Amino acid sequence: MAKAEKIEHVGLARVLGPAHVWALGVGIVLVGEYMGWNFAVGKGGAYAALMACWFAGILYTCVAMIDSEVTSTVAAAGGQYTQAKHIVGPLMAFNVGLYLVFAYTMLEAANAITVGFLVDTVATMSGHQGGVDQRPFIILSIMFLAWLNYRGVLATLTFNLVITAIAFTAVVVLFLTTAGIFGAGPLRHADLLSGQAALPYGWLGVLASMHFGLWFYLGIEGTTQAAEEVRSPARALPFGTLAGVMTLAIAATLTWYVCAGLMPWEYLGQSGVPLFDAARLSGSYGLMVFLGIGTLFATLASANGCINDASRAWFAMGRDRYLPGWFGAVHPKYRTPYRSIIFLVPIALIFALGAPLDQVVTFSILSGLLEYTFMPLNIILFRRKWPLDTIKRGYEHPFHPLPAMVLLGLCGLAFFAVFLGYGTQLVAMIAFYIVVSLWFHFWRYRFVNRGAQFTMPWPKPRGY
Repeated sequence: MAKAEKIEHVGLARVLGPAHVWALGVGIVLVGEYMGWNFAVGKGGAYAALMACWFAGILYTCVAMIDSEVTSTVAAAGGQYTQAKHIVGPLMAFNVGLYLVFAYTMLEAANAITVGFLVDTVATMSGHQGGVDQRPFIILSIMFLAWLNYRGVLATLTFNLVITAIAFTAVVVLFLTTAGIFGAGPLRHADLLSGQAALPYGWLGVLASMHFGLWFYLGIEGTTQAAEEVRSPARALPFGTLAGVMTLAIAATLTWYVCAGLMPWEYLGQSGVPLFDAARLSGSYGLMVFLGIGTLFATLASANGCINDASRAWFAMGRDRYLPGWFGAVHPKYRTPYRSIIFLVPIALIFALGAPLDQVVTFSILSGLLEYTFMPLNIILFRRKWPLDTIKRGYEHPFHPLPAMVLLGLCGLAFFAVFLGYGTQLVAMIAFYIVVSLWFHFWRYRFVNRGAQFTMPWPKPRGY
C-alpha cells in the first residue's frame, strides 16, 4: 500500500499583540508629524493647517471605527482588500488592493527621501561643503528594512515599537521644553500668527490645506494588514487602531503648536524636516540632537511598517490569484511573504530616487483617499448583508451609519482640495486605475480561483 503523503501548508505566524498593532499604525504615520504635514501651511497658512489637522482627525476616526469592526470580523491578511473581496466583489477588491500597495509604497519612498535629506542637512550643519550624496542613504534604508521584514514579523514590529516610542517621546519633550511650562519659552505665536499671516489665502486656503492635512494620519488603516498575524484579532485590532488615532491626534496638535510658534508660515510651509528645524531654533543643542534622532527613527518606523503592509496586500492578492500565484508564497522558515517583499523593493527605489517629495506624498495621499472612499460603501453593505444578530463581531462601532456619511463627505472635500493643487496627478491616477480595472476584468479574472477566495464561515447574506 502506498503511504499517503502528508502535505504541510505554511501560513503566517500569529505572534502579535495589541502593542504591536499600535506600533504598526502609529509607526507608519508618526513620520507625518516630522515632515509633509507642513505643506498644508504653504497652502493656506498656519491656522489653515491646524483646521486641516482636526478635520483629518475626524476623517481618520471614522476610518478607524469602520476598520475596527470589519477587520476584527474578517481577520485575514490583505486588510481592506480582503474586506472588499468578501463584501463587495472581485473588481472592487482588485482596485482596493492596488490602492493599498501604492499608498504604502509611495509613503515608503517619501520616508527614504526624508532619510537622505536629513543626512544631507546634518552634513551641511557639520561644515561639509555642498552636503553629501543622498542616494546611498536612500538605498541603504530601504534595503535594510526590507531585509528586516524578510526575517520575520515579530522582530520587525518589535523594532517598530521601540523606535516609534522614542520618536513620539521626542515630540512630547520638544513641546515641554519650548512651551514655557517650566519657565520662559521661545514660542512667539502672537507675532507669527497675527494680521495677514493668520489666513493669508482666506477660506479657500483652508480648503486647499486639507490635501496635506491628511498626512498627519495617513497609514493608520495599515493596522488591518496584521489581522492574520495577531493572537486575538477581536481584542488587538480595535484597541491598537483606536489607541493609535488618539496618539496621533495628540502628536499632531503638539507638533503644530511648537512649529507654528517658532517659524514664519512662509518658511514652515516649505521646510523638509520641520520638527528638526524647530529643535534647531529652540537654542538647545541636546534637543536638536534628540529631534534629529526622532526624525530618523520616525522615518525608519514608517518605511518599515509600509514594507510590512504593502507586502501583505500584494501577498493576499497573489494567494487568491488576483495576481500571479508566485507572490502568494510564505517563507518556510521565517513565515513571511518574502517574494512580495522582494518584488516591491525596486518599485519603492525608483520613486525614491527619481521623484520630488511633494509628488510622492501626493500619489500616496490620492491612493489612500480612493481607499477611504470605498469604506462607507463597504460598512453599509456589511451591515445590510450580515446584520448584527447574524454573525459574531469582535467590535461594533457606534452611531452607524453616521461615521460612513461623515467619511464620505470629508473624502469629497479632500478630493476637491487635491484637485486645486494637483489636478493633473488626480486625473492621471484615476485614469491609471480605470485602465488596470479593464485589464483585470477582461484578462486576469479568468485565472482567479473563484471558489477558494471566500474563506469566512458566514451564513448566506440577507436577501440572497
